[in-house]
Amino acid sequence: MSILAIGLSHRTADLAMLERAAVPAAELGKVLHELQQAPHIAEVMVLSTCNRIEVFAVVDAFHGGLSDVSAVLARQAGVEPAELYDNLYVHYAGAAVEHIFSVASGLDSMVIGESQILGQVRTAYATAREAGTVGRVLHELTQTTLRVGKRVQTETGLGDLGASVVSEALRAAGELAGKHALVVGAGSMGALTGSHLRKAGIGSITVANRTTANAQRLAASIAEQGVPATAVGMGELTAAVAKADVVVTSTGAADAVLDPSHVLPRDGRALVVCDLGLPRDVDPAVGELPGVRVVDLETVRRRMSAATGTSETDRQLAKATGIVLDEVREYLAGQRSAEVTPTVTALRKRAAEVVDAELLRLDNRLPELESAVREELGRTVRRVVDKLLHAPTVRVKQLAGQDAGTDYASALRELFELDPAAPRVVARPSESVPHETDGEPQ
Repeated sequence: MSILAIGLSHRTADLAMLERAAVPAAELGKVLHELQQAPHIAEVMVLSTCNRIEVFAVVDAFHGGLSDVSAVLARQAGVEPAELYDNLYVHYAGAAVEHIFSVASGLDSMVIGESQILGQVRTAYATAREAGTVGRVLHELTQTTLRVGKRVQTETGLGDLGASVVSEALRAAGELAGKHALVVGAGSMGALTGSHLRKAGIGSITVANRTTANAQRLAASIAEQGVPATAVGMGELTAAVAKADVVVTSTGAADAVLDPSHVLPRDGRALVVCDLGLPRDVDPAVGELPGVRVVDLETVRRRMSAATGTSETDRQLAKATGIVLDEVREYLAGQRSAEVTPTVTALRKRAAEVVDAELLRLDNRLPELESAVREELGRTVRRVVDKLLHAPTVRVKQLAGQDAGTDYASALRELFELDPAAPRVVARPSESVPHETDGEPQ
C-alpha cells in the first residue's frame, strides 16, 4: 500500500474548472464513501478549499488508484476524465508525502506562507475520520503533516505577516477604514474575514448567514474585538447590501447566493464585492452593474503572480523547504522501519515457539528433572535466544530505515522460513486508528 495524491489547484486549473470540481461540505461524506468503495483504495481523505481540491488515498496500485480517483473527480466536475487530466497533478509514495507536507506548510498556497491551510488540513482529516475512511496510514501521515506545518510556522516566520487569500482580497478592495462591511457566511472564512476587516480599520460590520444564530455568534465575537457588528438572516440580504461599502462572501454554497436582484441602485456609491467562495457565491452579472467591482479568486491569483518576493521571504522559503525535506526523509525512514517490524515480531514469535517445543521435549525425556532446575533451564534458553536475536533484529530495523532499495522483511522471511502470512496476522490488531479528541498533532 502506498500514498497517492491527486488534485487540481490554482497552479494547474482556472477558476471555472476549480469551481466545477469543488466538493461542497454537504457532499464530502458522499464523495469520501464513493472513493473508498473503489477497487484500489483502502483509505482516503479530501482537501477542498477555495483554491484546491485534492484527494489523498492509500492505494494498492498506482495506475488503479489513479483511475479510481480520477473517475470520481471527473464525475464530481461533470466532465470526461480526459478533460480533467490536463488540470491534474499526481504525486505518489514519497512525492505524495512531500506534497502534503508542503501544502500544510503553506508552500503550495496561492499566498505563500498563509497559515489557514493548516486548519483546513485538520478539518479534512476530521471529516474523513467521521466518515470512517481514515485508517492507520492516513492517521499517522496527517498527524505528522500537522506537526510539520506547525514547525514551519514556528521556525521560519513565513506566516508572520498573516497573509491569506482573505487579506489579499481585501487589499485589492482598496481603502476600508471607517467603512461598512457585509460578511456573508459565518464559518471559519467569515471569522477570518472579520479579523482582517478589523485590522484594516473597518467602521462596522454586518454578518449574514442562513442560520441566524451562527451569524449572531460571529457578530458578537467581532463586537468583542471592538468593531460594532450586527447579524441578519439571508432574507435581509438586499437591505444589508444597500448599506455596505464592501461585501465579502464565503459560504460554501453550491449555487450563487448574491445576484443582481440583491444590489439596488446606489446613487453613485461604489461597491466592492469580494467573492471567496468555491463554487462562486456571486453571480457574474453582479460585476456588470454600475459602480460595482468584483474581486474574486482569479483576481487574487493575478495579484500574487505579479507580486515579487523579498530576500527575507526567499530566505524563509528556503528554510521552510529544508524543514519539509528533512521531515519527509525522517517520515519515510520511519515507515520503512515500521514495515519490517511485523516480520521481526513474527520471527520472535517463531523463536519462542521453537524454545517451547524443545523444553517440552526435554520434559518428556527427563520427567524426573526437578522443577527448579527445569525452570532455570527454560530461563537460560530463552535468554540465549533473546540475546542472539537482539542485535540482528535491531539492526534490520535500522537498515530498513536507511535503505529504500532492499526488502529486508522478505529477506528475513526467506532466511528463517517464516510463513509469508505471519507478519500480516501480527500487524492486523494495530490497523485501527488510535483515539483522538481534537485532531491536534500527537
